[in-house]
Amino acid sequence: MTTPGTARDRAKAERTDAILAAAASLFAARGYSGASLEEIGAAVGISGPAVYRHFAGKQALLGALLIGVSERLVAGGLEVARADATPEERMRRLVAYHVDFAVGNADVIRVQDRDLSHLSSEGRSDVRRLQRAYIELWIDSLAQVLGDDRDALRLRVQACFGLINSTPHSTSSALRGRVDTARLLTAMAIAALLAAG
Repeated sequence: MTTPGTARDRAKAERTDAILAAAASLFAARGYSGASLEEIGAAVGISGPAVYRHFAGKQALLGALLIGVSERLVAGGLEVARADATPEERMRRLVAYHVDFAVGNADVIRVQDRDLSHLSSEGRSDVRRLQRAYIELWIDSLAQVLGDDRDALRLRVQACFGLINSTPHSTSSALRGRVDTARLLTAMAIAALLAAG
């Protein structure tokens, strides 16, 4: 999300954010190929051609959605990982952060799982690079708790992500929105991360 200075810039940024949200919803519901720029524009009250004022095309829109959310995920994860806390508390905060992300971005998770292949090769490379950076910051944090080898830690982290990121596919939106769902996911993820080898 952007925070530009002038009222006109702010209005454009808000429209861009609205287009991204509409695209996430429509791509999640219908798939990248099943949603048109006209439908995305209509969802925010503009014409399909007006979307081109914000994005060069549908593939660029998908790239902005998936790369942008990956950048925010890494930035937020770094903030959590660098906070003053014990190693155990830092891991709990990382898990809680990722659970909040998964519950709040269910559409984007579905889109990434299904439609990543529709990105340009450069876009896919950017998303993969950001994913690796996010995994590595988790591994670095978990190493301070378990002191295990990095391959074993990577397996734990990726299994934890699999558990958390499956939520958009396996529960209703009403259930995902409940606070106790996030609490249960957090407890399960921590147990998976710290399970005896």
